[in-house]
Amino acid sequence: MIISNRENDVQESSESVKTMNYFIEGLQGSGKSTLAGKLSALHPEYTAIREGDYSPVELAWCAYLSESQYAEILAQYHDLRSEIMEQTFSEGDKRIVCYTKIRTDNTAFYQNMESHEIYNNRVSYEKFKEIVLSRFRAWWEDGMIFECSLFQNIVEDLILFRCASDEEIINFYRQIREALVSREYRIFYLKTDNIKGNIDIIRKERSDQQGNELWFPAMLGYFNESPYAKANGISGEAALIGHFLHRQRLELRICEEVFQGRYAVLPSKNYTDGDWK
Repeated sequence: MIISNRENDVQESSESVKTMNYFIEGLQGSGKSTLAGKLSALHPEYTAIREGDYSPVELAWCAYLSESQYAEILAQYHDLRSEIMEQTFSEGDKRIVCYTKIRTDNTAFYQNMESHEIYNNRVSYEKFKEIVLSRFRAWWEDGMIFECSLFQNIVEDLILFRCASDEEIINFYRQIREALVSREYRIFYLKTDNIKGNIDIIRKERSDQQGNELWFPAMLGYFNESPYAKANGISGEAALIGHFLHRQRLELRICEEVFQGRYAVLPSKNYTDGDWK
């Protein structure tokens, strides 16, 4: 069943389409990349933002650096200077480096850059909120298609590393909605009824040619070592699936309670083109 909650469930005029933006959300393996591709094909004039790309609202897989930190990175990795500069974007006195776009055999480079991300408790809670909200407020360009830029990384950080309650997270998203008050946007949420099945598919897809799993061991370690898992004395695949179930329920609640009139829920991998066009 498609759950639609739009303020104006009518055909948008060509003028309003130009000012529309789309957030594609859902759990890992729910089909976000596929839907983003379909939306991009329907709106070739739009800019599609995937994880790791430079985004005005999302900082996943991006180092968030001061000018002095950036200068130190350029000096430390002088052999990658041109590549780093090519993937650097300036926002005020900050430098954002999309480091996963840089190719090198130096694994220490990626570990160093990852340490400058804002997620996983790497900055204080107040600083985290300030960065997230200020970037949502500063975003001005329309005609964007965002893949997992509104929920996934923020909610994972708040649950697993800040141990925030559902109410605290919902209140934070009320502030995000206020930050987006001048923007036109729609949220497509891909809801799955088979979380384990989706995870099993990803495990096979994200393995090397010898069948060795790459994604799942990292994901499981990320979960097991989180403050949330340790505080609750949980670990393992079943606990991870339970976390994903909680996250999906919470994200759907955020849609319903915070983003009224802005979202539609689609059954993961079981919708027709007419459901989202």
